[in-house]
Amino acid sequence: MKISTKGRYGLTIMIELARKFGDGPISLKQIARDKKLSEHYLEQLASPLRNAGLVKSVRGAYGGYILAKEPDEITAGDIIRVLEGPITLVEGIEEEEPAKQALWLRVRDAVKDVLDTTTLSDLKNHENDQQQEPYMFYI
Repeated sequence: MKISTKGRYGLTIMIELARKFGDGPISLKQIARDKKLSEHYLEQLASPLRNAGLVKSVRGAYGGYILAKEPDEITAGDIIRVLEGPITLVEGIEEEEPAKQALWLRVRDAVKDVLDTTTLSDLKNHENDQQQEPYMFYI
């Protein structure tokens, strides 16, 4: 499974909207400027997020986007599915031998579980200094 820039930038938009939740609309121009991303690309991502009912657009001079629900009601899985499609790991899994099929299904289910249990509240509150210690492999 590979998350493209659509999914990554879509999460960026949604996390920024979650951080400002309750403060009024935020423009994509501001998010693009703050995160050094293409405003045009963010505009393309906002449409499917709006159509899926995850964000609302606000017109006017002080317009922009707001979350359509509370940050703890929107999961990373909701966003990824809208922008990337269904969560799958391997194409043509039906042709794999049963042991590999079972492995790929377990991995897929674990990825789904992480995405579906991680909310925008979790992501907006995550501190950068809580970095996980790197794994050490001994051979």
